[in-house]
Amino acid sequence: MSTWMQIEAEKAFGRAARARRRGLMACRVGLRRACGCGALAIHHGIPARAGAAAPTGVREIDVDAIGATVEPNRAGQFDGAFRPMPPTRDRWTRVWMAAERGVTLPPISVVQVGDGYAVRDGHHRVSVARALGRDTIEAYVVEVVTRIGAERSLLIGDLPLKSHERLFHERVPLPARARERISLTDPWRYAWLAEGVEAWAFRTMQDRAEFIDRRTAARLWFEEDYLPIVDMLADAGMIEPEETETDAYIRIVGQRYRMMRTHEWSEEILARLRDEPE
Repeated sequence: MSTWMQIEAEKAFGRAARARRRGLMACRVGLRRACGCGALAIHHGIPARAGAAAPTGVREIDVDAIGATVEPNRAGQFDGAFRPMPPTRDRWTRVWMAAERGVTLPPISVVQVGDGYAVRDGHHRVSVARALGRDTIEAYVVEVVTRIGAERSLLIGDLPLKSHERLFHERVPLPARARERISLTDPWRYAWLAEGVEAWAFRTMQDRAEFIDRRTAARLWFEEDYLPIVDMLADAGMIEPEETETDAYIRIVGQRYRMMRTHEWSEEILARLRDEPE
């Protein structure tokens, strides 16, 4: 191994690490949609819980379509654009040098959901391929059919949303027609919404002095809380153009509690929420 090659590998790692830090800074100042902003997405349960899986063999896939992992322990080693963290330095530089010398590297292993991919094996190879500006990479591909959002047009950038959405519906098992109404633009808010529904169900059980199973509680929340509130917000013109009705529901419910420490609704409360700045 030449000293020159080692130096070049270290420089390449440094460039990738600096790009990762710039992405992190962009995230911290609020540029949430900056390329690679945030940690590498984890897709729990792929393929075991996500749906049927079928191997399709080795083929060339687009490097830019790879944007997630199915291995939780890898999520802390790369950011959302597969730029490396410091603990990966030694292995990363070895892979970089092998790629630069023209060594034939083993195909990576990925699962495919829609038009995107999540890595099962080969995270360093993906990271190096991106750093070298490679367009494609050889991969063993397993196709996965998701239980939510199985359309072929699903992109890798949508996968965090689908993962959080799936977990929400496991905690809040709504009827099919009700599920279609729940849509959040920020995937992290699905967890907040699930907690809110569970808190609503607990208060309802206390008020009624009876146990309510999870499926019934989800249906009652949708019928007695969600629908009346979003209908009221729509009539009052309080759903912003860039929001879904579920975005507006979370925003207003949170604002109501922060301002008034209440879970009740009235015309007076609605008027105050409409007139007060957030």
